This record gives sequence, C-alpha cells and structure tokens, in this order.
Amino acid sequence: MIELKNLTKQFDQFTAVDSVNMTVETGEFFGLLGPNGAGKTTTIGMLSTLLLPTKGEIYIDGELLTRNRADIKRKISVITQEYSMRQDMNMNEIMEYQGRLYYMSKKEIRRKSEELLEFCGLINDRKKTVRKLSGGMKRKLMVCRALLTEPEILLLDEPTAGMDALSRRQMWSLLRRLNEQNLTILLTTHYMEEAQALCKRVAMMNHGKIEEINTPAGFIQELGSFAIDETTGEGMVTHYFHEKKEALAFADRTDYSFSLRDTTLEDVFVERAGKRLS
Repeated sequence: MIELKNLTKQFDQFTAVDSVNMTVETGEFFGLLGPNGAGKTTTIGMLSTLLLPTKGEIYIDGELLTRNRADIKRKISVITQEYSMRQDMNMNEIMEYQGRLYYMSKKEIRRKSEELLEFCGLINDRKKTVRKLSGGMKRKLMVCRALLTEPEILLLDEPTAGMDALSRRQMWSLLRRLNEQNLTILLTTHYMEEAQALCKRVAMMNHGKIEEINTPAGFIQELGSFAIDETTGEGMVTHYFHEKKEALAFADRTDYSFSLRDTTLEDVFVERAGKRLS
C-alpha cells in the first residue's frame, strides 16, 4: 500500500505539489490525472526518491520511504516518459545490465529475462538493438526491465506517449495482465480513454492539489451518463443527462442536428478544465 501524507514539493517560490493526501491500495490500478503542470510527474519523482519532499511523508506498506531505505526502494520500479536505454545495446544486454545493478546472479538474470521477454511478446526480437525497435517495442522492453527485480509497485509516467493506437492497446493488455498478478500500478496519463479502461480509481489533480478521487464510473455518473453533442450555429455544444429518457426528450425538442452517446472520462476532464479556465 502507498500512503502520501501532506506531501509537498516546492521549487524556490513555486509549489509543484501541495499537501497531497492519498492512498493506493495493494494490487490497485490507480490513475493520477491532470493538465500539464498539475504536479503528476513531480509526485512520481518523489515516489521514486529522485526528488525529496519539501514537507510530508510517503509510506510503503506502513514503512517510511527514504533514499536510505534500499529494502523499500526495491519494491518500486519506475517507467518514465523518456526512453532511458542505450541505443547500441540489444534486449539481452539491457536486461543483463539492469540485473547487475541489483546484484542478481547471471543465472537468475537469464531466467527472468527469458520469462519476461516471452510474457511481453519480445522473445523473437531479443537480439535487436534498441535503435532498431519500434516505439511500442521499446515501451515493452522498459516494462520488462522494470519487472526484472520483481517489484511490488510499478510507477508509470505517460507509458504510452507517442505510441500508435494498436501498440497502445497491446500495452493496455500487458498492464492488465500484470495488475491481475496483484502488482500495484500507479499511472499518470493524458489519455482519458486509457485511464477509463484500466484504472479502478483515479485522482483529479490541478495546481499541485488533489481535487477529487473517484472511480471512472463515479466521475461519469456525477456529470451524467448520457451525452448529446448538438451542432448549433456557433459550433458544437455538449449536454449531459443522468437518464437516457431525459436525453431523448431533449433530442425531441432541439432544432439542430445532434448525436447521442455515452459520456466518457474525457468529457469529465474537459468539463472540469473548462470551468477552471472560465
């Protein structure tokens, strides 16, 4: 379990993360959502101990997380937005290098590498250098590398950024399978469809603060489960309804063209962002 207690990070006079209190349960798939500059990546940085909190604490399974607690840090693996791998190394070399950093035996590195590359569908390309891999394959390799030390918590910062639709769906399938094995996953993403498809709960973050934590379905129900996109003379306007019969009654009254659909988490995000801007 991950517990953030009054977690705060300041850079000079700027507060990037502001007194965040949040709990992620063991085995949960949790999403951290928000616009650029909301504080998501800074939060991940403190969870990975790359950044130190200005105030507040992080607890992992009830133990205080610090840079000196190697036993706790070993429970956590991080996958960043950037491809942090040498371009001239092949998959086997990437995995071996990671294993040696954690003092794993060569036998154990080979066994785990074989298992993980097979699990991620990369086994037939293991001798390719990183520069020859597609974006999706690089992301999968980063997952394999992160899992080599058998962490209990996986931190994902925009893991599918820049991936095409097919590669993104393949990554979703992989992450679901990992979560089904009781791996705790904390995800930051700008793809609301991704958060809706994967996460049990999501936190909406803005200006360093947590605005609300709910399930994707809960957020959608608050806004209204049915949406009508109405094309007016001034552009498209979306209306939300809690009951389908309310949406159909509105549709009968409008003189404009329209379409009826289910509300999505992206609608929730856009509505909240729009209200903040106005």
